Amino acid sequence: MMDPDHELFVTIVDEGGLAAAGRRLHISPAMMSKRLARLEQRLGAKLVHRTTRRLALTPAGEQLHADLRAILAALDDAERRVSGASAMATGPLRISAPTSFGRIHLAPFIQRFLDDHPAVDLSVDLSDEYSDLLDGRFDLALRITADPGPTLAARRLATNRRILCAAPGYLAAHGAPQRIADLKAHRLLAAHGQMPWRLVGPKGPVTVEGQSHVRTNSSELVRELTISGGGIALRSLWDIAEALETGRVRPVLPDHEGSADVGLYAVHLPQANPPRALTAFIEFLVTLYCPTPPWERPVLP
Repeated sequence: MMDPDHELFVTIVDEGGLAAAGRRLHISPAMMSKRLARLEQRLGAKLVHRTTRRLALTPAGEQLHADLRAILAALDDAERRVSGASAMATGPLRISAPTSFGRIHLAPFIQRFLDDHPAVDLSVDLSDEYSDLLDGRFDLALRITADPGPTLAARRLATNRRILCAAPGYLAAHGAPQRIADLKAHRLLAAHGQMPWRLVGPKGPVTVEGQSHVRTNSSELVRELTISGGGIALRSLWDIAEALETGRVRPVLPDHEGSADVGLYAVHLPQANPPRALTAFIEFLVTLYCPTPPWERPVLP
């Protein structure tokens, strides 16, 4: 049997603090603190730094947590194989995703996953900030990037196609650019950190320098500015497909697109025996976005 203090430590990390873990385990905060101190004393290592705002793992705590999660997952799989329930996903699962993508292309389908896996305790965090898996205690993150990183397990789900586009009203008032150089005379729209634009055209890669007509940290605001006629933007198809279909925006310089290196990835910390809830959610994402994501499928009449 696993040391109960080990399970207590894992719960503290998963819940983000002693008080939340104590509520889950029905143990008083004083006893939680006493048992954590007992574990640290026995191991001869500090496992967590506690502040008034959050709990932070020490390097020793990070290593112990990763090892214990793998052991617990292996034990859980072993019991399920014996009981015949190995295909059942259970337990907590914490997901992080970009705000707009999560709202448009994840939220509408979450209940489908929960209907198939009712024993999963799902938490979803939507943010445009970079989500550190360890610091945020996330089991999985959806990232739109060209490089998911060498230290993470990553499943590429789709290519993130990005096109130049503008509203018909803007093009009527300012004219449609005929070549890349013409963009210098136009209002360009981009959130902080999204310029310069790196495009690929018939003659190869090209870079578009410039400043956004409106400075903002919100990609959603850029989308709405584009639709309302504020200028020309480089937008992902998943974000702008509906506006394209309804004619609220039109492609600009359609022979140029964003680099195909950028993709949608599901990333998680490498584990020898990942929890069934994690693998089930990845399988669910594959059914949603592979081989052709919904924003690139033809609209049925």
